[in-house]
Amino acid sequence: MGEYSKALSSHERALEIRKIALPSNHPDLASSYGNIGNVYINMGEYSKALSSYERSLEIKKIALPPNHPDLAGSYNNIGMVYDNMGEYSKALSSHERALEIRKIALPSNHPDLASSYGNTGNVYINMGEYSKALSSYERSLEIQKIALPPNHPDLASSYNNIASVYYNMGEYSKALSSYERSLEIRKIAFPPNHPDLAGSYNNIGMVYDNMGEYSKALSSYERSLKIRKIALPSNHPDLASSYNNIGLVYNKMGEYSKALSSHERALEIRKIALPSNHPDLASSYNNIGLVHDNIGEYSKALSFLEKAHEIDRKTLPPNHPHIAQSKRNIEDVKKKM
Repeated sequence: MGEYSKALSSHERALEIRKIALPSNHPDLASSYGNIGNVYINMGEYSKALSSYERSLEIKKIALPPNHPDLAGSYNNIGMVYDNMGEYSKALSSHERALEIRKIALPSNHPDLASSYGNTGNVYINMGEYSKALSSYERSLEIQKIALPPNHPDLASSYNNIASVYYNMGEYSKALSSYERSLEIRKIAFPPNHPDLAGSYNNIGMVYDNMGEYSKALSSYERSLKIRKIALPSNHPDLASSYNNIGLVYNKMGEYSKALSSHERALEIRKIALPSNHPDLASSYNNIGLVHDNIGEYSKALSFLEKAHEIDRKTLPPNHPHIAQSKRNIEDVKKKM
């Protein structure tokens, strides 16, 4: 539901009880630390997530055999944190360790192997290694086709991932085809207002956006938003993402007042739903700043762009591309003042 503080509170209460009731290296304690890590990663608190996942792994190493599948789960989670932090070599190393264990512990077509290949693909796509990402995602899909029913949601996720590679490669017709295949499966597998359907419409909107088909993009984004309004709490971060994307399209269409309104709505939600230094807040400040820049309101633009840059500097590794980009945005506005 995106209610992260409540989730954290419940998981911490569970951990307190388990610490009293169970031996210090009981697997259920590892499970609690893992669950706490899941909340922190969604909050964008990556160092806290990493700490929780590593504590979970420490316990599992003591409590379980060296190639137990639950150890792979921990390496997988640690890999996801590093991926979000932009530490791609560490992410890749963790996901490869998870895959090694799963290859030993599980049958060759087990869905968890597909998950490992998928996560490895996620890192490669973030590294810009698109051919490697595509290979990993296709390996994941091959396993899922054997292991799962033809309309299983995980197949939809794989088609979605493959589409994201094509999208990043600028192969928009292939991306659209894969995103639509993903949507077809989700329509069969899920109720009509399931959040994953909103995700599909959102992704299709992104392709149309980049193809310059702004009216189709807007239509897809609005379809996504409509589902999210029904399916999710009013301040869920995914609603903010929808408003953000709609704002980006309006900005490209030169409809600056509508763009500003959408981005401000996204920012309102993110301020409520996310910690004050979450990267998505930086994104909102940046986008509002760029709209102000487009309408010649340079002092307002500078104020928002500097807020974005400050968050990026606090939360991202120093060599992360977002930091350089936000700095460039500030310099561009200063030249116009």
